[in-house]
Formats: sequence, C-alpha cells, structure tokens
Amino acid sequence: MTERSSCGDDSMKASAGLAQGRVALVTGAAKRLGAAIATHLHGQGYRVVVHYRHSEADALRLCQSLNRCRNDSAAAFGADLLELEALGRLIDRAANRWGRLDALVNNASTFYPTPMGGVTGRQWDELLGSNLRAPFFLIQQAIPWLRAAEGSVVNMVDVHADRPLPEHAAYGIAKAGLVALTKALARELAPKVRVNAVAPGAILWPERDADPARRAEILSRIPLARPGEPSDIARAVVYLLDQAPYVTGQVITVDGGRSLFG
Repeated sequence: MTERSSCGDDSMKASAGLAQGRVALVTGAAKRLGAAIATHLHGQGYRVVVHYRHSEADALRLCQSLNRCRNDSAAAFGADLLELEALGRLIDRAANRWGRLDALVNNASTFYPTPMGGVTGRQWDELLGSNLRAPFFLIQQAIPWLRAAEGSVVNMVDVHADRPLPEHAAYGIAKAGLVALTKALARELAPKVRVNAVAPGAILWPERDADPARRAEILSRIPLARPGEPSDIARAVVYLLDQAPYVTGQVITVDGGRSLFG
C-alpha cells in the first residue's frame, strides 16, 4: 500500500462518482489490514474516518497521505474500544465530522493465545470486549445515522470462528459471537441497514509469528498455494458495502479455498 497507489485509485474511481460524499468509519485502521481497507474505500470516493487506539502516529500519517490525494477526505480519531462510554463518543465524532455516516467497518481486533487452565478474567474481557462487545455497541450507536443513509456494516470475523484455533479458545468464541451478531442484526436492522461479514484466511501473518515452518504448513493446506493480500479483503468489503444491495446476514470467506478442506 503506497501513497501513489491510493492517489491513483482516487483519480480513476472517485471522478466516476462511485461513492463521493459517503462516509465510512473503519476501526483499527492505522496500519495493516485496517489501513488497507481505509485506503481502498478512499480510492472508491469515500471520506474515511480512521480509528486508532495506540497507533496515533500511523493514523495521522495515513490521513495526511489520503488528504494530499483529496482534500478534507480523511480524519483520525482515537478511542479505547474496551471503554463502553468511548464507543458512543467515537460514533458521534465520526458522524459529525461530515454530517453523515454511511458505512461502519468493525475491523479492530485483539488476538493472542489463551491456553485453557490459565485464562484470566482480564484476557476474557479484552478478547470478548474488542472482538464482540465493541462492534455490538458501535452498531447500536450508529443505527440512526446508518438508517438515515440506508447504510451498511461489515464485521471482520475469522475463519477460526468455525474451525477453532488451538490455544485460542477465547478469541475463537469472540469471533463466533461476531458471526452470530452479524446474522442477528442483519435481521433486526433490515430493511434500511445491511449487516455482513468478511472472514479472512491467511492474509497477514501475526506480527509476533515468525516461524517459517508454521507458515509453510499453513500454506500447504491452501488450494491457491499462497497467502492472500490485504487488497483481497478490501475488495470484499467494498463489494458488501456498495455492490451487494440484496445481500445481508452473510459471511464471505476469503481464504484461498482453505475452508474447502474443513
């Protein structure tokens, strides 16, 4: 993801009026997958709100780059999504920045192992809080704005919601709950608001996972024989937001075919 590529996307797509004037909030968007999603949405003509927790410098750099491409088209707001009161403030700031909110992408996530026998209450609260509770209450706070815009939500789930990852029970439970949330709220918020999810497979390796043997073993089980790119996920998000008006309550798995083998 480069500044040049994002500007190139803007000039080709925003000029065609794809999503000009629409506003999207992407949580956890300062770097990695969230930054790729925010950049791709910006390339479609969206104004983007980049949420961050600790990565303020990365969020500001991303917004500066996007605003150089198109003036007044990106803003960064910090919030700790584990604080319930902060969720409402984040939605209010995002929606009031340009007077509307058309899309919410719940990308922010906490991920680390929790082997059974040693799981703490703090770990449970952190993993369930970031991956499940925060998306629920962000959506609830955003309902008036999303209904007014006939907008859409995309939740970032995980292939491990269906196939539990060893020693990651709390994380898998949280993501499975997010799948259930997606389906429940798709029904409850219809017909004005659509709610869908994307389940990435091997896209970006965890920052703390540098084991070449483990990576090779994972790739050996992927029919397409390679990891995906952040752009694969970003395109799936755009599809659900803008190109699938009759799709709601669905999970799109983007994993190179790995789920074909259980």
